[in-house]
Amino acid sequence: MTTADPAGSSRDLPHPVRAEIRLESVLHALSDPMRLRIVRELAAVGDELSCSHFDLPVTKSTTTHHFRVLRESGVIRQVYRGTAKMNALRGADLDALFPGLLDSVLAAIERQGERLGEPRRTAG
Repeated sequence: MTTADPAGSSRDLPHPVRAEIRLESVLHALSDPMRLRIVRELAAVGDELSCSHFDLPVTKSTTTHHFRVLRESGVIRQVYRGTAKMNALRGADLDALFPGLLDSVLAAIERQGERLGEPRRTAG
């Protein structure tokens, strides 16, 4: 697994380079409802969001685990900006490797929510 910032800060987080991203890891990361919720919010905003933005109904350590799975699978990129850990989808990387996968998953989860009568998720 290679890295994030070439500057080599001690706060750099490990990320797979595009060529190392594996479909089975991405699918595993997207299979969990909490991780899918994070991805949906990031996709809806289309920009970076801090970890503290997400109000997940799990403990802080479980939230940290979910972000780590998403980062290590190549679904998101995490970088520190000051004291905040910022998260962004790696949409370009995922689309280059698995064209349409992320859009299809996001559309499918939206349809599932409608079918099951779940409230529509919006950014914010």
